Parts: sequence; structure tokens; C-alpha cells
Amino acid sequence: MFPAIFLSHGAPTLPLVDAPARDFLLRLGKELGRPRAILVASAHWDTPAPVLSAMQRNTTIHDFYGFPRELYQLQYEPPGAPDIAAAAVALLHRAGLPAGSDPARGLDHGAWVPLLLMYPEADVPVLQISLQPPLGPRHHLAVGKALAELRQQEVLIIGSGSFTHNLGRFRGAAVNAPAPPDVIAFAEWFDEAILAGRTADTLHYRALAPHAVEQHPTDEHLLPLFVAMGAGGAAERLHSSAMHSILRMDAYAFR
Repeated sequence: MFPAIFLSHGAPTLPLVDAPARDFLLRLGKELGRPRAILVASAHWDTPAPVLSAMQRNTTIHDFYGFPRELYQLQYEPPGAPDIAAAAVALLHRAGLPAGSDPARGLDHGAWVPLLLMYPEADVPVLQISLQPPLGPRHHLAVGKALAELRQQEVLIIGSGSFTHNLGRFRGAAVNAPAPPDVIAFAEWFDEAILAGRTADTLHYRALAPHAVEQHPTDEHLLPLFVAMGAGGAAERLHSSAMHSILRMDAYAFR
């Protein structure tokens, strides 16, 4: 059975740069092996209630602007998984959560950037589930718990966000510039809470974690972590690094 995974996907340029987080993702797919399908909860798709993408063949959404031309030439178009989407909708309904599907939604960069590195052949079926940022961490933990049964069907559940994410602080720092003390303090608090199983503390991170609001002015890039946490069990940190100083690229498995 595959673990549930939380990944920090970083800037869209991650496939094009030399960085520890890129090297980690290049290894991760090989280490995990080939799942039946991959379900991604991405920080870059939000709807009022959970929606599962249900395309027969995915398209690539370049949901960003102002980046190098070669980034827009990257395509990642694996098969979709409408059968898994239908199963996920049923599981969410069984848990008392409203849910639907979208047969026309492609893959945003929160999904295709890490998957391009992990599974470059684009031959594993992929689908996405949307987030509901106004509903907060507890809701997304419940979504993950509702979807956990899919892991028994060899579905790899990935929450794709960012361990820290405040782009308003970006000042052109180099790709591998070190993180400042406040970013480190927040990440260390969260890492300790995750590994110790202090789920209640993580749900209230905005009040308890040092510099929390400065690292996450809004919740959406941390909410995928709660989906993965809900879908899995005991935590293991898989990776830790920083990009452009302000983006922590930490990743976790929940087994």
C-alpha cells in the first residue's frame, strides 16, 4: 500500500533548475514504485465543495505568467482516472461531504510540476481534487480521511503545496539561498508537531506556530498537508530544503 505524501512543489520553474528539491523528486517516483493511479490535492484549485477531475486524457494548465518561454513548452498529459474520480466522490458522500466531478479540468502546476519529475513517462493515470480554503485545516483532514480507503486500491494520494509560502517576501534571492530564521523556526515547529503526532496543534497552527501568519498569509498552500495527513498514518519526513530563501520545500510520507 502506498503512503499518502505531502510535497512542496515550489516555483513552476522547479523542473528547470538545479536544486535539492528537484533531485529529491527525481528519486521519489523510483523509490515509491508505480501506483495504479495518482490523486493530487493541489493548492492551485479551489471550489466551494470538493470536485474530482475526471478527464479521459489530461491537459496541461500553465497557470502562471512571466516565466521563461521553455516553461510554457513543457507538457504533462497522462491518462485521467474517471473511475477513481467516481470512487472518490462516493467515499466523500459516504463521509457526509458534498462532492462532484469535472470532466474538463486539466492538471495545474501544483500537480504536473512534481509529477513531471517523479513519473516523467506520464503513463500513470492522474486526477485532482480541489481544495476549499475557507473551510480550513480540519475540513481538509476530514477529506483525507474519507479518501484513505483509496490507498488500499494502490492509489497514491499526494497533497501538493508548500511548507512555507509568502511570495510577497520574494526579493530575487538565488534558487539555493538559505532560509531566514523565522522561516526556519516555523518549519522546525511544524516538523516537530507532525512527527510527534500532535495533530490538534497542527490544526491550530496559525495561533500556535511561530511566525505562522508571516509564512502563510493565506492557508491554501498548507491545506494539502492536511489532506495527506488525514489519508495516512504515522509521519516520516522525506525531504527538507529551501528555495529562493522563503520557500521551504519539505516533504512527508504518512504511512
